[in-house]
Amino acid sequence: MGHLDHATFGWLTPLLSYAMACIGAALGLSCTVRALDTTGRSRRNWLITAASAIGSGIWTMHFVAMLGFGVYGTDIRYNVPLTLLSLLGAMVVVGGGVFAVGYSRDRTRALLLGGLATGLGVASMHYLGMAALRLHGAIHYDPLRVVLSVVIAVIAATAALWAALNIRSTRAVALASLVMGAAVSSMHYTGMLAVSVQVTPSGSALHGATAMQFIFPLAVGLGSYLFLTSAFVALSPTAPERAAYVHAEHVRAPAAAAGRGPDPRSRRAARSPDVPPAGTRSPAGTR
Repeated sequence: MGHLDHATFGWLTPLLSYAMACIGAALGLSCTVRALDTTGRSRRNWLITAASAIGSGIWTMHFVAMLGFGVYGTDIRYNVPLTLLSLLGAMVVVGGGVFAVGYSRDRTRALLLGGLATGLGVASMHYLGMAALRLHGAIHYDPLRVVLSVVIAVIAATAALWAALNIRSTRAVALASLVMGAAVSSMHYTGMLAVSVQVTPSGSALHGATAMQFIFPLAVGLGSYLFLTSAFVALSPTAPERAAYVHAEHVRAPAAAAGRGPDPRSRRAARSPDVPPAGTRSPAGTR
């Protein structure tokens, strides 16, 4: 039985992976909140952004954590197509859950279906990513811990979508993202505790890419995407801000029209009632 190390770089990878999970959750929740305040194409675009943010954030969290995963007695490689499929699958399945919340009229049903779909998307991403591992030996799973990890994923996703439906303040979204990041990280490490490896020593070369060759550059790229998208969302006005701007424009327009009112002579006459209008004679001047 191979000895597993989940933190070969110490606390760096767990903390960094938690940060990426929080960023993805915060961005996804913010986009979902924006989507619920809009309609039509704008709602669809916000929901697509939310799904891609949550999916890529969870994927980045998983594989940043996997950078610190090692098995004594064997090298580790990753199957590139399966790794990319885990990213795409996470976005698609999470997108189904987010769209269920964004378009369903029954909020309770949407929350349950959306939480289930999103949680299963998180879990499928994790275990599909684990299926991409290549090493000298066989990987086994503890069924009870696998089920527990899936339950944690579903609960975390449902709580996050509930927050998107019921929370509007920035502080509340930030707090919800911290909770979701902790839940997703807990799901990941619960799933990793379910893993055991039976190492079979071999001198043959493993097919696939190392974590540094493939996963690290892709994780950095997705992390950059999350940061840039976060900046875009932060700079985009919210629905109350847009409403306040429109109201201010409506108030400003009549005031500007009043300022351009009658000709200057009428305004001077209004300011000086004792001065007769131009072209008339003063009563005192008539004899």
